Amino acid sequence: MRQAIHADVTVNGGDANEPTLAGALEDLGRRGYARHFAVTGARLRDLADGRTFAAAELRIREYHRFEGISDPDDMSIVYAIESLSGARGTLVDAFGTYSDPTVSAFLEEVPIQGRP
Repeated sequence: MRQAIHADVTVNGGDANEPTLAGALEDLGRRGYARHFAVTGARLRDLADGRTFAAAELRIREYHRFEGISDPDDMSIVYAIESLSGARGTLVDAFGTYSDPTVSAFLEEVPIQGRP
């Protein structure tokens, strides 16, 4: 079983070589995480076709957290998620104070690959 990849990234906003949320989404899309998900109630919804998934049907394969140095409000996290049926995509949420409590509650129920 593969371990989940976790990356904490500090983004200063000035260096073109610094990782960005957009860059992470582009990279994940190239690696097959092309769908975009949103949490609706107690389910994850595929924004393209409307399919929904329960937490038990999903695995977090990796996640990347971005923190802005100059602006604490500029914090986000992107999750690479795969369903048991093979649907792969991303879910983006704010990190910290501005995170969506509905998303946080849902993701607490989704196993992270490589963790019990």
